[in-house]
Amino acid sequence: MITLFEDREALAQAAAALFTEQAQTAVAACGRFTVLLAGGETPRLTYQLLAQEPHRSQVPWADIHFFWGDERCVPSDDPRSNALLAHTALLDHVPVRAENIHPISCDKSPQHAADAYGVELAEFFDGKSPRFDLVFLGLGDDGHTASLLPGSASLDEQLLWTAIAKRPEEDFSRVTLTATIINQAAMIVFLVAGSGKAQVLRNILCGSGHFYPAQLIQPLSGDLRWYVDSQAGSLLGELSGSLTKMETPGSN
Repeated sequence: MITLFEDREALAQAAAALFTEQAQTAVAACGRFTVLLAGGETPRLTYQLLAQEPHRSQVPWADIHFFWGDERCVPSDDPRSNALLAHTALLDHVPVRAENIHPISCDKSPQHAADAYGVELAEFFDGKSPRFDLVFLGLGDDGHTASLLPGSASLDEQLLWTAIAKRPEEDFSRVTLTATIINQAAMIVFLVAGSGKAQVLRNILCGSGHFYPAQLIQPLSGDLRWYVDSQAGSLLGELSGSLTKMETPGSN
């Protein structure tokens, strides 16, 4: 499902409302809610809204477990850290239990971080294939999502839940969850905003003959949603019959 929002603010409000609704439903049914967080500026606004009313009072924070789809192996206080982004925008402002926060720790080697996170996931999900209740993903202008980077060996991983990726021009490695584990989720939501994403989004959704890592995200038995602002969706005219347009923030 592709939903087109008037602007980035309306997209973030809808994503925050969805988070709140899904958290309430999962906790009522199962006693806990597991969410996989994304980095980037579009998710940041969603996180900031969740830390504010009305969501702050409506979300069952004590019963939520937070995981990350990927992390840059940089110091924990580095502005590029996805965990730092989530803490400053959301987690430091809501009553979350410390033991319910599960960051990817890169204090040793990237391989150690990937292996350790795989073990933590296996222990948390009792050795079963992890099935997150909600996954937030961003989209890079090169078509990557999480740290499933173009040309990376992580794209071909079928068995492991975590992998390492690195851009040649970057001085750090990344740890990412693989498509294998992400696709187990009950709901996956891409948050895509800005004119810089318009062409790659069109290529992914309309077809261009070129492969993009984000195309690996195909839930096995879950719900896939695209939340897109008007700038990012400006080239999706041929999909007009498949678009749900939201003209006002949070409307249905």
